[in-house]
Amino acid sequence: MKRPVILLVREIYYPILSAVGVLVNLLTIVILSRGNCGLSKCITVYMVSMATADLLVMILNVLIYQIFSYYFPHSLLSLTSVCKFIIYITAVTFDLSVWFTVSFTFDRFVALCCRSIKTRYCTQRNAVIVITAFSVYSFFKDIIFLFAYENQQIINRVHWGCQPSVRFFTSPLGTAFVWFHSAWVVWLPFTLILLFNSLTVCRIFMANKARRRLQVQRGEDHHDTEMEGRRKSIILLFSISAMFIVLWLTAAVSFAASRITNIAYYRGDRTKPAYIATETGTILKFLSCLQNPCIYTATQRRFREQLINMVKIPWTLLMRLSRKLG
Repeated sequence: MKRPVILLVREIYYPILSAVGVLVNLLTIVILSRGNCGLSKCITVYMVSMATADLLVMILNVLIYQIFSYYFPHSLLSLTSVCKFIIYITAVTFDLSVWFTVSFTFDRFVALCCRSIKTRYCTQRNAVIVITAFSVYSFFKDIIFLFAYENQQIINRVHWGCQPSVRFFTSPLGTAFVWFHSAWVVWLPFTLILLFNSLTVCRIFMANKARRRLQVQRGEDHHDTEMEGRRKSIILLFSISAMFIVLWLTAAVSFAASRITNIAYYRGDRTKPAYIATETGTILKFLSCLQNPCIYTATQRRFREQLINMVKIPWTLLMRLSRKLG
C-alpha cells in the first residue's frame, strides 16, 4: 500500500528541522548573550528567552516527541508515565515560545508608545521578572496534562502508550480546560499581538508625521537618527510578529476545529483532510521556531556580523591547526 505523502514529508522534514533548529538557536543564544549586537539589555533578555524557548521546542517537541517517539515506538519513551511527561513538557515549551513573543511585542509597544512608563517598565530587571512569571505560570498551568491522558495498553502489568482520557475530556473540567488552553495558546496571543502592533503603527506614524512637519518648519534637512531607530524597531517587531501569526495560522484553525484532543490525531486515517490539515499546521508551527534567527540576520547588521564571525571560528581554528602541522 502506498504511503501517504504527508508521512514522507514529515520523515524528511523533522530530522532536518531539528538539526538546523538546534544549531541556529544555539548560535543565536551565544551571539545575543555576548551583548555585541547594539541592543539594549532589556531587548536582549527577551530575545535570548525567545531563542531558548525555541531551542527547547526543537529538542523536546521535535527531536524527542516527533522523531524519537515516532521511530522507536516500543522504547522507554512509550512508557505511559514517560509519555505523559513528554506531552506535558511539550505543552509548556510551546506556551513559553508563544508568550515570550507576546511579552516582547508588549515591551516594544511600551517603549515606542508609552513614554511615561518606558523608563520604569523597559528595564532588564522587569524583563527577567516577566519571563520568570510566564515560565512559572506555564509549568503550573499545564500540570493538568499529566491527568488528561491514560495508557493505551497494559503488557505484563506495565502501562504503555498515551491517549486522551475520554472521561476527562467529556467532563466539565476537561471541556473548560480545552477551551481555556485553546484561547491561551492561540487566540489570545493573536489578539494581543495584532492589538499592540496596530497601536504601535498608529503612534509611530503620527509621531513621524509630526516630526517631519517640525523639521520642514525649521528648514532642517539632515539624517534623523531617532526616526531611523524607530524604523528599525518597527521592522524587527513586525517581522517577528507577522511571521509568528502566518506560521501559526493553519495550526490555529485546525486546533479550533478539533480542539486539544487532536494530539492523538496520528492514530486515525492519515489520508483524511483533518489529519493532513493538522499535520501541516504542526509543520508550519515548528517552523516558527526558526524564524527569529533568520529575521535577526536579515534586519540586524551587528547580529549578522557576529554570526559570520561565529561561523568563521571553526575554519580559522582548522587553518591554524593545518599550518602548525604543516
